[in-house]
Amino acid sequence: MRRVPSRHRNRPVMVKEKDRGAAKRFSSLLTAAAILAVGFLYAGHQHFAALHLGYETENLRRALTDAKEEQRRLTVQKEVATSPARLEQAARQLGMQPMQAAQLDPLRRPAEPRESKTQVVGASAPARVQVETKATLKAPPKNKPQQPRAK
Repeated sequence: MRRVPSRHRNRPVMVKEKDRGAAKRFSSLLTAAAILAVGFLYAGHQHFAALHLGYETENLRRALTDAKEEQRRLTVQKEVATSPARLEQAARQLGMQPMQAAQLDPLRRPAEPRESKTQVVGASAPARVQVETKATLKAPPKNKPQQPRAK
């Protein structure tokens, strides 16, 4: 036997009141979620920027290593090119000969550097041409400005 009817006729009538704080809670929850999402996006951006800078730094280190290796190679090449044996060989190819002992005069001092120096151009040609440098050209005398006489 059933004591409770299928339809409750005696049930209390309930009127649901609007929750005035629900809208505030929902908007604050939505704001917090937006701030959190922006934070995750910012962190992701920082992470990928750091990765990019790491790759760029590695490329620059590799370029620096290559440049240092090139500098070392060029320094060795310069030292080989300016070695005394190499210079002597190049001088002999130009027709130069080593200095003879008779050409040295131990009592003679080297000449003092003069103001007028000349360069010989075309030493192998029969007629030698002398070119004067700027030091040999003498400037014309400067005229002194006349000072007014005191009376």
